[in-house]
Amino acid sequence: ASLTMTEADLSKLPGITQAMDKSEFLDVLRKLIAESKHLQNNPRLGIHPEEKRAASVVMKELEAFSTRAGGPLVVEELEYVPGRSNVKVTYPGSGSETTAFVGSHFDVVPADPEVWSKDPFQLTVEGDQLFGRGTTDCLGHVALLTCFLRELGRTKPPLKRGIVVVFIAAEEGGEKGIGVDAVLKNGKLEDAKKGPVYWVDSADSNPCCGTAGALSWSLKCRGRLFHSGFPNKAINSIELANEAIAFLQERFYNDFKPLPEEELYSFVTGSHMKPTQIECSKGSFNQIPAETTVHGDIRLSPFYEVEDVVEHIERYVQELNDDMECLISAARGPWSKFVLPKGVQVQDGEVSRAKVELKWMGDMDTFRLYAGLAVKLESDGHKALVQAFRESNKGVQPFSINGSLPLVKMMQKAGFDIQMCGFGKMSVYHGVNEYCTLSEMMKAHEVIVRLVCLLESVAK
Repeated sequence: ASLTMTEADLSKLPGITQAMDKSEFLDVLRKLIAESKHLQNNPRLGIHPEEKRAASVVMKELEAFSTRAGGPLVVEELEYVPGRSNVKVTYPGSGSETTAFVGSHFDVVPADPEVWSKDPFQLTVEGDQLFGRGTTDCLGHVALLTCFLRELGRTKPPLKRGIVVVFIAAEEGGEKGIGVDAVLKNGKLEDAKKGPVYWVDSADSNPCCGTAGALSWSLKCRGRLFHSGFPNKAINSIELANEAIAFLQERFYNDFKPLPEEELYSFVTGSHMKPTQIECSKGSFNQIPAETTVHGDIRLSPFYEVEDVVEHIERYVQELNDDMECLISAARGPWSKFVLPKGVQVQDGEVSRAKVELKWMGDMDTFRLYAGLAVKLESDGHKALVQAFRESNKGVQPFSINGSLPLVKMMQKAGFDIQMCGFGKMSVYHGVNEYCTLSEMMKAHEVIVRLVCLLESVAK
C-alpha cells in the first residue's frame, strides 16, 4: 500500500530534519523515566499513578512554544480526576483536516527493582539500548512525540492539516472516566475525526493492523467434600473444573472458528479461550475438595462481537448445569460422578449435583471498551503509514496482535479512522529490564516526519 507514487516530499516540513536530536530526546526521556516510580498503575493491587507528574514534564518542555508564550502550540491539560492528567497539544493548520497521534500514555505497569538488573526508575543507557520502566510502553513514545511537537513549535511550518497529539492517563489499569474515554466524552477529540488517528502504543516499528478484544472470566465449580478413600460419595470439584473447562472450550472453538480475515490481517492466532489460574478450597490431602475456581480470559478476534461471545458462553454454562451428566469421561474412573446416586446421603448445605457458576470479571461497558480492532486497510491514513515505514526502514511488515487497546473499536464505530503503530520492543512489553533502542526511536522520528509530509501532500 502507498499513498503517493513518489516518496514523501520532506520540504512540506521545512526546518525539520529526518534525524531527531539525540540529546534532546534522551533528556526528555530521562526526565519521564525519573517519574516512573510514581506512574505505576495496578488498581487491583492498590497502586495508583500520578500522571500529572509526567504531564508536567511534557508541558514544561513545550512551554516556550505554546500560545501562552507567543508560540503556535495550543497546550491543554485535561484533568478529570485530580492528579490524573491527560495533555492535548494542537498545531493548527490552515485547513479543516487533521493528522492526530493519540494513545501514548503516561502510566506504566509496576516494576520490581529486586528482579531487575537495572534501576527501573532511572534511564540507563548502554550503547544503543535504553533501559527503564516505560521506555517501550509507553514513555518512549511520549518523549518521541514531545520532541516532534517542539520541532513544530520551533520551525512553525505552514501546514494545511493541523497536528493533534493527545497523551493519555489510565491506560494500564483499565479505569474509566479518567483517560481517553473521558477525553472523548468531553468532546476533546472531535477535531481528530477530520483525518487519520494514529494510536501510538504498539511496538516493533511496523504498522499494527489489528488487536483482539479481552474478556476475563471466573468459573466456580461446586462439588461435595468427602474423604478421598470414598470417591463414590464425593463430587470432585477439581475434576469438575477440568471437565467443565474442556466442555466450554470445545463449544467456544466450534462457534468462534478462525476466519479468513484474520489471515489477511496477519493475526498469528484466532480467537481463544483458556484458563490462566486455578484455586481450590483448602483441606487435607486425603479430602476431595468441594469447591474449585478457575480464572481465565478470552481473546476475541475483531471480526466477532463481544456481545455474541458473552451470550454464547452464558448459554454453554446454562446447558452444562441443565445436563451435568453429559460430562462423561473414562479417564476419571468408574466412581467419579457429578450427580450422586440416590442412595448417597448428604447433609444440609451439601450438594448431590455438581454446579458451575460463571462470573464475568468486568461489565459489558468494559468489554466494549477493550473490543478488538481491525484498521481500515483502504484508508489514506493506512496507506500513508505503510509508505512512511517502507521509506524509513527500507521495508515494511504490517502485523496484528492478540493484545488489547482501550476505546479503539468504539472510536472506529464513532467515525474515527484509527490506525496503530509503535516503536519499542514487543519482547520486553511489561517485562523485566524493559528497554527500547535509540536507533529505532531515531527511525521513529523519520517515520512521523514522512507520515506528516505524505498526508500534507494530499491535503485539500
